Amino acid sequence: MSGFAKPLKIALGLIVIAGLIVVPMNFNRYGLFILSQWAVMTIAAMGLNLTLGYAGQVSLAQGAFVGIGAYASAIMTAHGWPLPVAILVAIVLSFAVGWLLGYPALRVQHHYLAFVTLAFSTLAFLVFRNESWLTGGIYGISNIPRPHIFGIATNKPLPFYYVCLGSLAIVSLAVWWLIRSPWGRAFMALRENPLRAQSLGIDTRRYTLMAFAIGSALGGVAGALYAPLTQYIDPVPFNLSLSLDLLMMVIVGGAGFYFGPFLGAMIAVLLPEWLRFTEGYYLMLYAIAVMGLLVWSPTGILGILDRYMAARRTKAASALRAVAKSRLETAQ
Repeated sequence: MSGFAKPLKIALGLIVIAGLIVVPMNFNRYGLFILSQWAVMTIAAMGLNLTLGYAGQVSLAQGAFVGIGAYASAIMTAHGWPLPVAILVAIVLSFAVGWLLGYPALRVQHHYLAFVTLAFSTLAFLVFRNESWLTGGIYGISNIPRPHIFGIATNKPLPFYYVCLGSLAIVSLAVWWLIRSPWGRAFMALRENPLRAQSLGIDTRRYTLMAFAIGSALGGVAGALYAPLTQYIDPVPFNLSLSLDLLMMVIVGGAGFYFGPFLGAMIAVLLPEWLRFTEGYYLMLYAIAVMGLLVWSPTGILGILDRYMAARRTKAASALRAVAKSRLETAQ
């Protein structure tokens, strides 16, 4: 049975990828916008999952980094710069600010660190709102252009959805490589036991800063795509509620699981749309469903699956030990 597990996973993955490419061709503008938003929010949640789920550093500032990336992209593309250059600037800027924000994590942990990142999120929102000479203030920035990719215009919803989906694929491959590299193992060691990690020669100071910086950079990538997706930005979408939404995506999907942000973003972005048939009750039902899930499984949806698979492996191992014991007794 285990011999078919890997080909089955590959086949399932190819079916999902093909579905994400082919099925949206029949969607209307709003459906494509929602799917594009899912792809963008998944990128931001993957960054937070790297910081929180793998490195164990609590952050309530991911929404602020999405805002930094969005404003960097909007300002540069509005002045004629191509989107790839704007994304690169958003990555560098978010990485640098995230690195600086990581320094408090060297001194404080857990809810104290959450308060520090909360303060930064509030500061970023005030800058977006008050520095109108740069950000447009409460009036925001409008008429944000969408890019031309290899000479193909992405002004229409479907081509730009493929831009978001392609960006998600690139980021997913990069994160997949990162968490399986020595850096990823160092992040997980830092999460489990910082003192033990330090005793093993891991530079906990550097890896703490890197966890914040890389996670923040992915938030910047998401923001750089969010700006041309909506083609208008103002400070409101980047307040504390966005950081809390991203935190919920990571926790509901499963913090520390690779596919947790994909599932969490799908629930946060798509589930409210699926519940709209209930009219005024859909947000209430959505909140009840999320609270019930977290009460039943604090490790998220993938945590349920992980416990189920662990129980199966334990049961199979116990059965094998019982068979080996009976054979040994028969031989004696």
